[in-house]
Amino acid sequence: MSNTTSNPTSRREFLINTSRFAAASALAGVALPHVHAAGGDTIQVALIGCGGRGTGAAANALSTKSGPIKLVAMADVFEAKLNRSYESLRRGYNAQIEAPEERRFLGFDGYKKAMDCLKPGDVAIFATPPAFRWVHFAYAIQKGLNVFMEKPVTVDGPTTRKMLELAKAATQKNLKVGVGLMVRHCKGRIELLERIRAGQIGDLVLLRAYRMGGAAATANPLPPGSNELLYQVQKFHSFLWASGGLFSDYNIHQVDECCWMKGAWPVRAHALGARHFRGNSVDQNLDIYAIEYTFEDGTKLTFNGRHQPGCHNEFASYAHGTTGSGIISTSSHSPGRVRLFKGHNLTRADMIWAFPQPEPSPYQLEWDDLIHAIRQDQPYNETERGAIASLVTSMGRMAAHTGQTITYDEMLNCEHEFAPEVDRLTNDSPAPLQAEADGKYPVPAPGVKKQREY
Repeated sequence: MSNTTSNPTSRREFLINTSRFAAASALAGVALPHVHAAGGDTIQVALIGCGGRGTGAAANALSTKSGPIKLVAMADVFEAKLNRSYESLRRGYNAQIEAPEERRFLGFDGYKKAMDCLKPGDVAIFATPPAFRWVHFAYAIQKGLNVFMEKPVTVDGPTTRKMLELAKAATQKNLKVGVGLMVRHCKGRIELLERIRAGQIGDLVLLRAYRMGGAAATANPLPPGSNELLYQVQKFHSFLWASGGLFSDYNIHQVDECCWMKGAWPVRAHALGARHFRGNSVDQNLDIYAIEYTFEDGTKLTFNGRHQPGCHNEFASYAHGTTGSGIISTSSHSPGRVRLFKGHNLTRADMIWAFPQPEPSPYQLEWDDLIHAIRQDQPYNETERGAIASLVTSMGRMAAHTGQTITYDEMLNCEHEFAPEVDRLTNDSPAPLQAEADGKYPVPAPGVKKQREY
């Protein structure tokens, strides 16, 4: 891969030219009339993907206060997961749950059945593994549904191009789309951004982020007689085709929030990565990721991730300017507890501003903003930003997995689609990734596999 800096104009042109055709097949013959839910209407919600994050998103949806809203359909490929989600939501929001057994669907085609229960202007929640995001989004656009989809929304270059095309189609149809990068809705981070842009720490010269913790996203060998596809879907953080792996699914928030503070996307990345202590796990992740992103003006964003027990843990993001510094994230995504400091020692004595505590949850704020836009028929489509954040995260991941410098254009134009037939999967389909003779799956080999991640 090249290490030349790409021109921002050429990147914009590339986005325009390549995204025109990328999802054309998914939307062939689809009419695009404008639809929206009126302010006082009951908004119906379908939950597709009933794990912890999907259940949490549904709870946030039902907690909005701008008008009547109810959950009417659910879908998942695992019955136990669907049932747990239903019971959990029913305990907390019983009056708003109208999803009887006949509207709780199992199987890879359950997303269609759940969305078929909605009317134009209602909301579909997508919280399945990210590989399925463009498939579900294309059907929602066809049905005239507003959407909330969890991050990341893409895992590779080809799916990013598809998602960028779908973003345009959603705008043409006046659909409202939220993407689960909830930090962008955080009141504290919004004020932090305003203060940075006002020059309160000078010009930004460095951004840095850390996500370091214990072992994560491991997977024991496939149990004898198990369905390999369902196993990989269940362990989706372990497999690159399903989620972009641990790196994309865990780290996109911090990559995105730092780029937001900078007001730009990086043009290239180079990285280090290593796999030391995965034991007998058959996952495709590395233990350590160290990414250096470079912006057009030469400013750096460094990201360091490690998932090994017994080591220093940190979950935080920082901004450094010519006269001071700031904390973007303190110890998790929420609460952010953002602060500004004179100098770079980040001590209490040097603190010049802190957002008041307690702060409202950005997980709820992102839903309040989406439902408000639906009821007031305001333009609202976070798809393109979510797709680019996903692409930039994948750019750092690919740099680590290949050992090469990867540019923005190279990542977007990469032809390695991890699961090209994901829209045709059934329970009987072979898994997109096949185990080798020893039961293990291919892992990245930096410097050996230079054009592909596996």
